[in-house]
Amino acid sequence: MSVVTSFGDLLGPQPTLLTGDDDAESDLLNHADPASVAASHPSASIAWAYLAEGALDAAAADAEVATAKTVEAYAYARTGYHRGLDQLRRHGWKGFGPVPWSHEPNRGFLRCVGALARAAQSIGEEDEYLRCLELLNESDPAAAAELGLI
Repeated sequence: MSVVTSFGDLLGPQPTLLTGDDDAESDLLNHADPASVAASHPSASIAWAYLAEGALDAAAADAEVATAKTVEAYAYARTGYHRGLDQLRRHGWKGFGPVPWSHEPNRGFLRCVGALARAAQSIGEEDEYLRCLELLNESDPAAAAELGLI
């Protein structure tokens, strides 16, 4: 018999908790330009999340640039997603298991997955959209709701 918690079976993998990038996070909280932060801290998923979300906001605000901004968001989100996967693997993640939303340093990666889902859906890439939702749900069932995807 297994014991189930909000993150699944206690015999399963422990939640992965990233260490984050304090300098990048501080710069962003102090309103530094996200592109400059991404250039200075390219492994910081949070910087890519800011860029992707900004591009998605611009796409929603201006129909004339919507397609270009959505593709831009997709690229930013994909970059942050891959940089986040690298970090997760360095922290022992094996491609599955919890990545809790409640742990602030995990949010850069999770926000990139959410932005990638939104961008993919906007350009009609339904398979990618569904894969992103599945990853968010497997990482932390609360993540998709926190990101406004459900």
